[in-house]
Amino acid sequence: MVCQELVTSSTVYRSSYSCLLHLQISGAGHGMGREMALRFGRLGAVVIAVDINPAGNEETFKMIKGEKGKIHKYECDVTDRAAVFKLAEKVSKEVGDVTILVNNAGIMPCKPILKHSEKEIRSEVDINVIGNLWMIQAFLPSMLENNHGHIVAMSSMAGKMGLRNLVPYCGTKYAARGIMEALAVELYEDPRDTTGVCTSFSA
Repeated sequence: MVCQELVTSSTVYRSSYSCLLHLQISGAGHGMGREMALRFGRLGAVVIAVDINPAGNEETFKMIKGEKGKIHKYECDVTDRAAVFKLAEKVSKEVGDVTILVNNAGIMPCKPILKHSEKEIRSEVDINVIGNLWMIQAFLPSMLENNHGHIVAMSSMAGKMGLRNLVPYCGTKYAARGIMEALAVELYEDPRDTTGVCTSFSA
């Protein structure tokens, strides 16, 4: 349903653009990211699949190609600001400006807080929170220039309530929700849309 609504709302503006609907999804190599990529591909969007795992992303690429969909794939670490900005430049040159940006990349270690290592906690914050900010900074400028665009962040029900064994994860998802709420306020007078999606748990 969310996929359909995003494509429908963005298609309204197509008549004033020579480009197709370019939909970029981070974390597209598996799980929810892959499912969204497949659904958007079936709806006619040009899918830009981004993942740090090239093998998983290649599988998503083959699945969409097998359905005669339009897809481009890129490897990127969303925690690396320089790499994200380089990705934005490359996508703009090779595919075109992104119309819908879906920040989906994330990790969810499930264990008691005292069992989390420093590396795990820092990785959760870097991927689930900081990665969102780098992607917004890299791709929002073209949306402002084109006077059109939509930014989506995949939050979670863990961003609306505390859950056992998910203390760091809950913190990152509360942060992701806060980022999108603040961004919506900041862009209130601009014709750019923002959406925060709070999902239940999925594989």
